[in-house]
Amino acid sequence: MTSTRPTTTDAGIPVPSDEHSLTVGPDGPILLQDHYLIEQMANFNRERIPERQPHAKGGGAFGRFEVTNDVSAFTRAAVFAPGARTGTLIRFSTVAGERGSPDTWRDPRGFALKFYTSEGNLDIVGNNVPIFFIRDPLKFQHFIRSQKRRASNNLRDNDMQWDFWTLSPESAHMLSWLMGDRGIPRTWRHMNGYGSHTYSWVNAAGERFWVKNHFISDQGIEFLTQAEADRLAGVDGDYHQRDLYNAIEAGDYPSWSLKVQIMPFEEAKTYRFNPFDLTKVWPHGDYPLVEVGRLTLDRNVTDYHTEMEQAAFEPNNAVPGTGLSPDKMLLARGFSYADAHRARLGVNYKQIPVNSAKVEVNSYSKDGAMRVRNVSDPVYAPNSYGGPKADPSRTGEVLWEADGEMVRAAYSLRRDDDDWGQAGTMVREVLDDAARARLVSNVAGHLLGGVSEPILLRAFEYWKNIDKQLGDKIEQAVRDGG
Repeated sequence: MTSTRPTTTDAGIPVPSDEHSLTVGPDGPILLQDHYLIEQMANFNRERIPERQPHAKGGGAFGRFEVTNDVSAFTRAAVFAPGARTGTLIRFSTVAGERGSPDTWRDPRGFALKFYTSEGNLDIVGNNVPIFFIRDPLKFQHFIRSQKRRASNNLRDNDMQWDFWTLSPESAHMLSWLMGDRGIPRTWRHMNGYGSHTYSWVNAAGERFWVKNHFISDQGIEFLTQAEADRLAGVDGDYHQRDLYNAIEAGDYPSWSLKVQIMPFEEAKTYRFNPFDLTKVWPHGDYPLVEVGRLTLDRNVTDYHTEMEQAAFEPNNAVPGTGLSPDKMLLARGFSYADAHRARLGVNYKQIPVNSAKVEVNSYSKDGAMRVRNVSDPVYAPNSYGGPKADPSRTGEVLWEADGEMVRAAYSLRRDDDDWGQAGTMVREVLDDAARARLVSNVAGHLLGGVSEPILLRAFEYWKNIDKQLGDKIEQAVRDGG
């Protein structure tokens, strides 16, 4: 017979009752010395931590990454060495909705990965699209506010969204994705993930490369129509979370194949598109996909709060052989993600088990709220008492050069750079007639959701700049009422 575990306080002390407070007689007042009652009420009042600003609603699982191809000619990173196998954590999310919002709203999906490598944690923080709405981080805060809620009525507002988008033509490529079929994936398992940004690799010989990460769903790409998504939002707001959990519990482990585009370092200087512009892709005809390995999710979290809500991803977690790039958005995220975690979880958030590296940590960080790992003297560097010393031979740091006057300006335009071109190519050459018809329906339906006339006119012109025929159809659909 299995013995029942006794309920205890958080200090491990057995408690006398799970149901009854300590009172003066059965009908009398509650007594202040009922410490367990007070502990339970006080803890309950403090259970919630601030939700993420964007990407508040999400879920994920643990898994493994296995290298299936030799890419050592391009990176010295141990995680990508032939035969390497690394534990991983992934978090999928929506961008604009709060923690209680439906999974099936039309929105980009976050695709954030943590690799627990033998050289420290590597994070790849991306989305289910290879591009983004903007290319300068000064606009990011404004973009997110435009997708959230109005100050006056606390309601999400299509007029506010289109006001921002139509005044930001660099969003055209992303909007063409978001309003199309892939704007609402059928499940998290049936969507790709992208690092989106351009990252850097360096090999053992010191040769540098620019890379883009593509996690291609081995389940294939499937999507929900707007009508299906709207129905599910009312029936099961946690549809995507439930699907992933149930699939893994049933042993139907989803997987993604990591493939990268690789650009030699020097070619970035003259490539026809700015290779660091987050609103652009590199055509696969120029830089084909190179296989790296397979990501498989095979274990659900056991405590959502500690293993998912407290999970912290940041692109500046770059292991030796990997690094950032001159992408302005990526460089800003190198600061903003870590700072968001410090604000939300506390300065010692990397000591939370789900964020802890699986290798020895020898840092000079010290003290602060919720520090649980002991430090030992010396607590400063340089020192004469055997403290850790930086070893550049271990780092594999990727560096590049930059020079010029201090300016506040957009990227210099390359030969084929413009805001409408790649979006138009996708509409005309990637989508078929049925997909274009759904795109028109999705955009028109969104514009009919309260967008004011001056902004409507800008929106029609916006889509005509992408593709004249498509824009005319959107305008006609709106004028006809849907």
